[in-house]
Amino acid sequence: MGRRRASTPVPVRGVRYGRLAAQLVLGFLTVALLFPFYSRRRRWRAVQNWSRRVLRSAGVVVRADGEVPQPGARVLGVANHVSWLDIQVLHSLWNVRFVAKSEVRRWPLIGWLSARTGTLFIERGSRRHAARINLAIHEAFSEGDPVAVFPEGTTTCGDQLLRFHASLLQPAVDEEALIVPVAIRYTDDQGNLEPAAAYVGEMSLMQSLAAIVRAPQIFAEVHFLPAIGSRGRTRRELAQLSHAQIAAALMLPVLDR
Repeated sequence: MGRRRASTPVPVRGVRYGRLAAQLVLGFLTVALLFPFYSRRRRWRAVQNWSRRVLRSAGVVVRADGEVPQPGARVLGVANHVSWLDIQVLHSLWNVRFVAKSEVRRWPLIGWLSARTGTLFIERGSRRHAARINLAIHEAFSEGDPVAVFPEGTTTCGDQLLRFHASLLQPAVDEEALIVPVAIRYTDDQGNLEPAAAYVGEMSLMQSLAAIVRAPQIFAEVHFLPAIGSRGRTRRELAQLSHAQIAAALMLPVLDR
């Protein structure tokens, strides 16, 4: 028989749910009441601190290596996608705006918070909407904000890397921005992939949250990989180069959809 996987005791789960609920309320109050009076820099700091508290409340420990891009640079982050946790994990380390699927905008409270903290939402499969998002990325660059995208277009369990769609990399080509590949992996305390972190298939947000809270502890490993210059390169070349770096960092097989 296989080893039975341990989970957190019921009282600990209750504490985690309570802390997460408190952080959602705190996030709502901060954005609704204080953001109008905050400077740009203070808003970013508030988002970063809030993301760290959310992760801590959920039992997620972040471990990062590599160089986090400096503020003000025109940077497009390119990351693999495993979970809704990805955004919180990256926000805890980096002041960056995200392009996320439009479904997130409809999530209760979280969608509202994401929109108010600068997330750009895209309708999957819509070329016209992708073009509008690219214009929004240009605007973010002009305001000095880096942007991060998940070019797989969907999440995986973390045990594979799908091909990267290149369309959202066009603004980096147009503006000769740097591409910063970011590799994300979730593990348990033994260094094995932690399936509880994955938000895949028809899983609901509440089902995902329950799996995360039940896990004894989740470690989010984040690798900021060497930047790739976009000058003289096409978006497809940039997608292939960033894909290769992330696949190598995670030691994953490369699968096509």
